[in-house]
Amino acid sequence: MTDSADWANVLADLDTDQLVVNMGPQHPSTHGPMRFTLTLDGETITDVRQTIGFLHTGIEKNMEFRSWVQGVTFCTRMDYLSPFYNEAAYSLAVERLLGIEDQIPEKANVMRVLLMELNRISSHLVAIGSGAMDLGAITVMTISMREREMTLDLFELITGLRMNHAFIRPGGVAQDLPPGALDKIREYITWMNKHLKEYAELCNANPIFKARLQNVGYLDLVGCMALGVSGPILRATGYGLDLRKTQPYCGYEKYDFEVQTWDTADAYGRHRVRLNEMHESLKIVEQCADQLAKMDGDPVMVADKKIGWPSQLAVGADGMGNSLDHIKHIMGESMEALIHHFKLVTEGFRVPAGQAYVAIESPRGELGAHVVSDGGTKPYRVHFRDPSFSNCQAVPAMTIGGQVADFVVVLASIDPISGGVDR
Repeated sequence: MTDSADWANVLADLDTDQLVVNMGPQHPSTHGPMRFTLTLDGETITDVRQTIGFLHTGIEKNMEFRSWVQGVTFCTRMDYLSPFYNEAAYSLAVERLLGIEDQIPEKANVMRVLLMELNRISSHLVAIGSGAMDLGAITVMTISMREREMTLDLFELITGLRMNHAFIRPGGVAQDLPPGALDKIREYITWMNKHLKEYAELCNANPIFKARLQNVGYLDLVGCMALGVSGPILRATGYGLDLRKTQPYCGYEKYDFEVQTWDTADAYGRHRVRLNEMHESLKIVEQCADQLAKMDGDPVMVADKKIGWPSQLAVGADGMGNSLDHIKHIMGESMEALIHHFKLVTEGFRVPAGQAYVAIESPRGELGAHVVSDGGTKPYRVHFRDPSFSNCQAVPAMTIGGQVADFVVVLASIDPISGGVDR
């Protein structure tokens, strides 16, 4: 990424007939606080310089000063439209270091897949809706927010929060499904099966929509491979790379779904891939619901009491914390339970020295977590391979030589999230 703040370099190469225009960091169509400096020859883009860092949070560094479990509350905030994927990649890497990958309860894995696929739907809804809004298709935006709100309602029901959940944790998930959750999930599936077709009816054959997206932001397979681009952008070239199939995790090999591809390598193809993926995710959600209906009472956290956190969480009748029976047990009946609970929460468990890299298929592509341990109760290093950061490298290749009016279309088709770019 070239620093566009170096105006001397920009102006030194500038012809008298060219114009330098700032897009961002406040421009709404940059989909977050990113700054692009466009050099224009009339309406044609001749150069693009990108400046990132406006949303830098120091998440990866902060995680070095927190326990292994507390790290989840940081990384969930990176790609804020896909929090469950951030949590899952990190937790899977920690579990690999702990050597407990085969000890994760089956119900915890099913719940992880359920939440990730619901999250894929909510993320793609934002990508399609906000991209359509950039073109003036307000109806697509409003209905996408309608379905997204229903998805976030499910998140709130299951985890207590609509975003930044810290629900997927090393060893499993924070707690079991609440009463009535499966009924709500089935109502959601019925609604989505009925309404997802509206997006195809509004967009797919719309002549204005197609004119703005077809042959815009072209990047073929060779370009994707050279730039490390993954996700819907890569699959829109016709290459069906999806880590859920090629490197299964959390039991994805047990689910019936198809990898979605397109063959146009342009913004329109990326739209069609995302739209089709929502249908496939809904199929996976339904399979998860069927499995969870048979798992009532099954554990959702690893059995090892020296790792499982929080310790035997049992929500009270008011839904506001541990049940009175559990508090009575750890506070009044067992000194050993109280000591263990205190040590586990305040200090955390130790992770054997070593390093691990785990990659999963997020809505934007390959999301990887590289975790290093020195044998202590905190990570020594944590670094994420965020797909938004890698995919943004393709902006110049997709836009130079094109029209300035197409720039917002290209950026929307990439679907970058600033929190993931800057971390």
